[in-house]
Amino acid sequence: MSSKRSPNSFSTLDKLVVLLSRLPGVGKKSASRLVYHILEGDPSYAQSLALELSGLHERIIRCSTCGSFTEHDPCPICTDPSRDRSLLCVVERAQDVRVIDESQEFGGVFHVLGGLIAPLEGINPGDLAIPALMDRIRQGEVKEVILALNPTIEGDTTSLFIQKYLNEKLPALELSISRLASGLPVGGDLEYADRLTLSRSFRGRVKM
Repeated sequence: MSSKRSPNSFSTLDKLVVLLSRLPGVGKKSASRLVYHILEGDPSYAQSLALELSGLHERIIRCSTCGSFTEHDPCPICTDPSRDRSLLCVVERAQDVRVIDESQEFGGVFHVLGGLIAPLEGINPGDLAIPALMDRIRQGEVKEVILALNPTIEGDTTSLFIQKYLNEKLPALELSISRLASGLPVGGDLEYADRLTLSRSFRGRVKM
């Protein structure tokens, strides 16, 4: 006789553990600790957390310009008149925008690809926001495209593809394409880079 329980037999606690364990970097043990921490705390905290999560997708949307998450479209970065619109930093995910912006080492604008080219995972160039990137560059304000993609095989593949694609599609534009300098560890993630590392990477960026 199988000891497996059907989904319907799961308790509320079990279901919460399963849901939380689906978050990146959270295993079942960590999820269980989180659930018990919430249970042992003030009920008002659980209510506030549930309220914020329930309205998350209603209040936060994608910026129609850069693709980052925002409560107002366009986002505050895209509408900030003090930003240098000649510098366009291309990142993989919306959270990369926040990491780089909080480092205060970049004063330009951003473009979120929404992923990296990874054929084995079924992610091809057509699945990324590359056409939107082209449209922004065609407007003529952008003078340098900085590829701030993670130093992984997928990041390298995507960077090389974008460089080739821009050179082929927009040869008439005097466009400089650069990539963050070494300093970010190979296979690393921008999300975990400290301010000093990001500063060195931006200041020492290499022309492709």
